[in-house]
Amino acid sequence: MVVGAFPMAKLLYLGIRQVSKPLANRIKEAARRSEFFKTYICLPPAQLYHWVEMRTKMRIMGFRGTVIKPLNEEAAAELGAELLGEATIFIVGGSCLVLEYWRHQAQQRRKEEEQRAAWDAMRDEVGHLALALEALQAQVQAAPPKGALEELQAQMREVRAQLSAGDPPSTPGAASTSQAASSPKK
Repeated sequence: MVVGAFPMAKLLYLGIRQVSKPLANRIKEAARRSEFFKTYICLPPAQLYHWVEMRTKMRIMGFRGTVIKPLNEEAAAELGAELLGEATIFIVGGSCLVLEYWRHQAQQRRKEEEQRAAWDAMRDEVGHLALALEALQAQVQAAPPKGALEELQAQMREVRAQLSAGDPPSTPGAASTSQAASSPKK
């Protein structure tokens, strides 16, 4: 997880919790006023919470098998309204955290896709460069060897020398034989 985003998420959670408190208070007031809401929504969770809490306390103190009296209706309605309000705040805050997590995951997926696309583009570029390198290597191997180039340069020097001496141009092989033929006469 990103450490830098955590304070912002925490601040957002606290802000939404503060905003959800008036909503929770309205739900509590509705639970206290409405008989249906009180009877079917608030009382059962409050009685269950009271039973679990008292049972746990009794077991911790070493009393097993004691009968736990249910809460009176007014106390159960108050406890149920409190539980409902806290549950509302918890659900809103938890929803915010889940949405933030999903947003972060989507952002992470997008970043990974961009990296994968960049990686594929680099791989394609390397492939194109490898083909260009092969073509250049083929051109270098198809070029005449260095010895042939030096031989051509030597022939060019001979032709230039003949042109500057006034002799008619001839082929390199003929020039060699004509030089050999003209040398014994001297």
